[in-house]
This record gives sequence, structure tokens and C-alpha cells, in this order.
Amino acid sequence: MKLNMIRKGIKDVWWRPYMVSGAKFSENDIPFCPTTATEMPALILTYKEAKEMYRKEIRRHNKDFMSLAYVCFYADDGDFDSFKGIWFRSSHAYKVLSHFAGIITPDFSLYQDFPLPLKLWNVYRMRAFGYWFGTLCGHAVINNVRWGTSETFWYCFDGIPENSVVAIGTVGGSPRKLDDRERFEEGLKELVRRLHPHTIIVYGSANYKCFKELEEQGITILAYPSKTNKAFAGRVKK
Repeated sequence: MKLNMIRKGIKDVWWRPYMVSGAKFSENDIPFCPTTATEMPALILTYKEAKEMYRKEIRRHNKDFMSLAYVCFYADDGDFDSFKGIWFRSSHAYKVLSHFAGIITPDFSLYQDFPLPLKLWNVYRMRAFGYWFGTLCGHAVINNVRWGTSETFWYCFDGIPENSVVAIGTVGGSPRKLDDRERFEEGLKELVRRLHPHTIIVYGSANYKCFKELEEQGITILAYPSKTNKAFAGRVKK
């Protein structure tokens, strides 16, 4: 077990050591993020939607409002990852997120053309943020799982407990696009092989053969509609 050290005289900007205080780390230096949620989400909102709700309630002077929704980050990284985003302004993110029932850990991207150090850093940040918000701050957390191509498999599942609930997103590509479906299904199989989840939360459509096959294996699949799903469902056919 490794213990992180906060070094005097060094201004913390990038790696946020306070987020991993007391954490255990994998061989790849990815912090372990326990699942702290005890119930499944009633509904799931994106961080952008959560911020809009937060601002609306604060304008109403309803500073003690609480929502039953979990907050996810299945969106363009620009919606939550910038110098004004959840990593660099974690105190502001906490003000928003603490009004909700829990979170699904951030979904920092692992694009195929990203260099390896950037991919590792994004996996590190997913687990570190979740550990901080869940274990250190005492809120409900469910781990998001994000993989890229097969070369990410040696580290992208690090820090997630086995035999637990995990979450994935199917918005913006993945199984929806035929040219990406094989990569998605390969990663999904590897997730199950390594983590043995009893439940997989799917943000977006779960209407794919790969999920039906997992249900036949005894894994519970819980699908939550994305903002895009809701928009299409609300269209009136003429």
C-alpha cells in the first residue's frame, strides 16, 4: 500500500493530493475508488443539467434544496473539464454536487489519439475525484468505466471494486456507431471478465445484443435515458 505525500513548498495545481488522502493505489498508481452508493439512482442528470438546476434554486434562495437525481459526466469534456471545471475548481463542483443524491464518477476521455500519459492521467482523475467525493466527503458514488482500444485494458479498469455496480455511457457513439461497435463490445467483455459486476448502469440506450447477452449471464442491466433519448422520445410524428 502506498501513501501519498503532500510536499511543502509545491503549489498543487494538477494532481490534487488532498483528493487521495489515505487512498490505496494500484500497481499503475491509480487510486482505488470504493462504491459508496447503497441504492440505485432514481434518475440521472448530466453535470450541465445539475448546474442549471443549482443556479435556478439558488436564485430562488433555496440554498438547502436536495434532488433525488445522480449526476453523471457523459457529455463533451468541455462541459466539465476546463480551468473552470470540476478538477481545477473542485470546491465549486462540490457546492453543486452536494445537492444531489450521488454521482457517477467523471468520464474523462480516453481518445485513441491521446498520448499514454494523458490517458493515464484521465483514469487517475476519474478515480481520485470519486474517492474524494465518496470516501472523504461522504457522498454516494458509483464508478464510471471508460475504456479506449484494447491497449488501454492494462490500466483503465484499475481502482474499481469487483463484484459491485458500475456505470457506462452509450451516448455519442460507442455501440450506436457500427464502426465503433466492435471496440465497445470488446471492452465491455473485458470489463465483465475483470470486474465481475452484478449490475451495470447504462446511461443512454441499452437496446443492443451485447447487453441482452449479459442479462442472460445474470448481470442486471439498468438503462437510464440520456438527454438525447428524451428529446427523440418527445418528438411528435407528423
